[in-house]
Amino acid sequence: MVNIFFNIGGFLVAIAILVAIHEYGHFWVARTLGVKVLRFSIGFGKPLWKKVSAKDGVEYTISAIPLGGYVKMLDENEGEVASEDLPQAFNRQPLWKRSLIVLAGPVANFILAIFLFTVLNIWGTPGVTPEVGKMEASSIVAQAGVVEGDTLVSVDGREYHFWGQHDLHIYNQVIRGEDARLLVRGIDGRQREVVLPLSIIPASDVGPGLLPRVLGLTRWRPEIPPIIGHVVEDSAATLGGMHVSDQVISIDGQLIGDWAEFVAAVIDRPGDELHFLIEREGARIELTVTPEAVTEGERTFGRVGVAPEFVDIPESRRVLARDSLPQAVLNGIDETWLMSVLTLRMLGKMLVLEVSPKNISGPITIAQYAGQTAQIGLQPFISFLAIISISLGVLNLLPIPMLDGGHLLFYIGEAITRKPLSEGVVAVGQQFGLVLLLGLMCLAFYNDIFRLIG
Repeated sequence: MVNIFFNIGGFLVAIAILVAIHEYGHFWVARTLGVKVLRFSIGFGKPLWKKVSAKDGVEYTISAIPLGGYVKMLDENEGEVASEDLPQAFNRQPLWKRSLIVLAGPVANFILAIFLFTVLNIWGTPGVTPEVGKMEASSIVAQAGVVEGDTLVSVDGREYHFWGQHDLHIYNQVIRGEDARLLVRGIDGRQREVVLPLSIIPASDVGPGLLPRVLGLTRWRPEIPPIIGHVVEDSAATLGGMHVSDQVISIDGQLIGDWAEFVAAVIDRPGDELHFLIEREGARIELTVTPEAVTEGERTFGRVGVAPEFVDIPESRRVLARDSLPQAVLNGIDETWLMSVLTLRMLGKMLVLEVSPKNISGPITIAQYAGQTAQIGLQPFISFLAIISISLGVLNLLPIPMLDGGHLLFYIGEAITRKPLSEGVVAVGQQFGLVLLLGLMCLAFYNDIFRLIG
């Protein structure tokens, strides 16, 4: 129940902030360029709160459906306009002004993301040293020449200060079909360059599991004994009879020495019956557990629903990476650019069916992430806001009628033909855009519900 409240609360806070910033971009540029604004609304439908400014007559509202917002401007296409107000009507503005007003919303989202990333970079990113941990000899990175104990120095010239710092760059290289040059420092102190063959990895593998599961690149971790610290309710482990404090001795006769070996024995066996030998209160017990199949992108792996006992990371391995203000801004711009380009490329790969449309998330999944990050702390929630702000900016720039990008598409047509597009063309385009958006919403809700059921 607590999770539900966090999910709903986090979602509403996130949507309110992101929509307010997006619409304020339209609002501020419109007023700056001399267009009269009639209403500024967060949400759609029946107003829950309304206030009319005595200074300029703008109506500010918060409405019942919190899935967007809008800025209503004076426009002859939406009603009669008094002759003295015609110079302030949106439709009477030159093309460049109308384009800037439409573009301002998505740009405001990108500016918000840069600001939030800058705050996080100044605040400091907690992490661990970029030292490579155990890996399979057959893994891609091992075959490329990386060995356990190596420290990551840079990738394509981007310096590492903590583990996972340049995952976005690596994801983009996979989508682009290009290899990456990884500079590592061995335990002998010598540096050497290895080539990561990212071009052989399909775009469908891009995601949080790319480095550890696909490349085999894992960070150093403290030795974690195979002792159960937490069991998820109604999981495969619960059904199999596993308890907290159980120590896993073997799985299918294979001795388990640490938690990594336990995970390795389970992850590749979705749906298979596994025979566990565990030690519980001095006695050895045999259990049969069937890992559930979990799909992430195009990959399916086994999960039993347990977590290890907490093992603290020593201070010598911890890192708090802080940037100066100029560097924080530059890094914020870089992170926003990489995330924006990655989002566009992933959408392009979906169109050509190289990436599954199951990756599209809707409000239910977003609410879950909002709740989870809000419970973890302020920094993860700010990072979540930045990422969703980028997604909102990119989505609104897509050339789909009904979105900001669709309006810009019409304006491009107007610039080419030297006259506004006919009402019929605009109407057909808007109908097409509405159908497409409804289809995307249905797909997003379907994916959300499928994840919940799964």
